Amino acid sequence: MDHVKFTAMKDGDKQDYDFLTEHEVAYTKGTADRLLTALETLDEGLSGYQVTRLGHSLQSATRAWRDGADTDWVVCALLHDIGDIFAPYNHDEYAASILKPFVREQCTWVVEKHGDFQLIYYGAHVGADPHKRDAYRDHIYFDDCAAFCERWDQTSFDPVYDTLPLDHFRQMVRQVFARTPYDPNVIQPGMRVSLLDANTASERIT
Repeated sequence: MDHVKFTAMKDGDKQDYDFLTEHEVAYTKGTADRLLTALETLDEGLSGYQVTRLGHSLQSATRAWRDGADTDWVVCALLHDIGDIFAPYNHDEYAASILKPFVREQCTWVVEKHGDFQLIYYGAHVGADPHKRDAYRDHIYFDDCAAFCERWDQTSFDPVYDTLPLDHFRQMVRQVFARTPYDPNVIQPGMRVSLLDANTASERIT
């Protein structure tokens, strides 16, 4: 059997759907590498900054790594703008939906909302509300998103920063996307993990 028998989903039988499930599960194992390839295309994306979008993503992840952040934070810093390719008007939500099954709820929320939080830096210059993030002031992850933007996002447009290459992060991305989707031991609703770990950071000085 190399394809299903049906041409309308309602006509499929268990054999068809067992076949599709096997193929779909196998396909998901390539998600990390497809994302890494997509990330590389950010090098050809939006121009005007002093670094490419890929350079910005790598610099964000490098800063997270050097702050001693855990794998969830580093991978989210790397992929937080992956939506710029296909969803320029809601790139934050797009990236969050990709990450949601595989990282802590805290990290997913921060990626989803980082666009609103970033407005604090430039909203007044483009006719947007720089205080849009205040709508989330009482949220458990508000301070985490503010710190994410301040330390890793808004500052990562520096062409002379010593940014680590994509190869440094490949295995972390593969590790995250090899997890069981929506594993409660990974998602951990309500759990907060600091963005910074001084001891780990001191071990990572390069």
